Amino acid sequence: MSPARLLSAVCAVLVLLSAAIVPAAAAPPTFRHPGVFVSAAQLDFVRGRVNAGAQPWAGAYNQMMSHSLASLSRNPKPRAVVECGPYSKPNLGCTDERQDAIAAYTMALAWYITRDSRYAAKAISIMDAWSATIRDHTNSNAPLQTAWAGTSWAKAAELIRHTGAGWSPAGVNRFATMLREVYLPEIINGRAATNGNWELTMMEASLGIAVFLEDRSAYDRAVAKFRTRVPAYIYLTSDGALPKTPPGSGIDTRDEIIRYWHGETGFVNGLAQETCRDFTHTGYGIASIASFAETTRHQGQDIYPEIQDRLRHAMGFHARFELGESPGGLCDGTIKRGLGPVLEVGYNALAGRMGIPMNNTQRLVEQRRPEGTNMLFAAWQTLTHANNPA
Repeated sequence: MSPARLLSAVCAVLVLLSAAIVPAAAAPPTFRHPGVFVSAAQLDFVRGRVNAGAQPWAGAYNQMMSHSLASLSRNPKPRAVVECGPYSKPNLGCTDERQDAIAAYTMALAWYITRDSRYAAKAISIMDAWSATIRDHTNSNAPLQTAWAGTSWAKAAELIRHTGAGWSPAGVNRFATMLREVYLPEIINGRAATNGNWELTMMEASLGIAVFLEDRSAYDRAVAKFRTRVPAYIYLTSDGALPKTPPGSGIDTRDEIIRYWHGETGFVNGLAQETCRDFTHTGYGIASIASFAETTRHQGQDIYPEIQDRLRHAMGFHARFELGESPGGLCDGTIKRGLGPVLEVGYNALAGRMGIPMNNTQRLVEQRRPEGTNMLFAAWQTLTHANNPA
């Protein structure tokens, strides 16, 4: 082969490799704001329902406003370095950061619904305190901690910045720098070999931050990672005899896959990678899947049709056992229930907007309304998403 033809062949291979490595563009040509998790149209609907005293929104609003996270006397507790080990041991600022972030989001919702500027000011003071202080997350749980806090920070900042709340340009810029330099680098690359709730929440946070920053590259990377992680987290029989595995995880053999799925060998529609670990961590994954899809929808990219079968099966499958069904042979006959306040968003999208029958999920959602907060990253989903057509 001549040098010219060899060079041409090499270039062709490089082009193919780059196409496989670089995710397809997903970011919108123009970002929509507010557009992280909730939109102005959704919140206008909520505000009208709350002011009319309609249920379940009025009850959900009262639940939120009576919570300590909505207290106007709250004082933030920022730290320069947040250190979180396994299960937050040690816990050096972990709880404080997560709860301050959820509090900022809570205040932002309260501001939007009440138009009481005190709530906007409190949200701003919390975010300003942290952006002036934090520099790093350390120890083994650093990626997960960063993701948990990052999801709430992005929601709060997006609402406050784009609803006339009075956040100064200097405050906005400093907070944006914090998200860009302290949070995004810790989470954007994911953690393929960890339990799936980690990477799903990391992508939820990355996407929200990308929208706030209008960072198209980060947006595209988050969507690309999400599209491979969801099929590796929720099983469908169409996947074959064994579940899909996260790219780059090194989980390749049958024995490795079964260990990764916490010993389960009876793969059925809706089983999640962490089902046999416990339903609580599974709920984290389900929450982040639905929340991620909400944000892309607000940005003009409806990803729900891609994930609807996995999400509806996962929600319905776990709802059956939360409602009391015996596990039978599932997880060797022992399951740890406790899905948490995580179903409202996915249920509203699939059953409400898309018209998919979800009887078990409906029973569980309606039984548990209003859904509050898990004090990690999921909060007030009945208020924002129950029967919300927007």
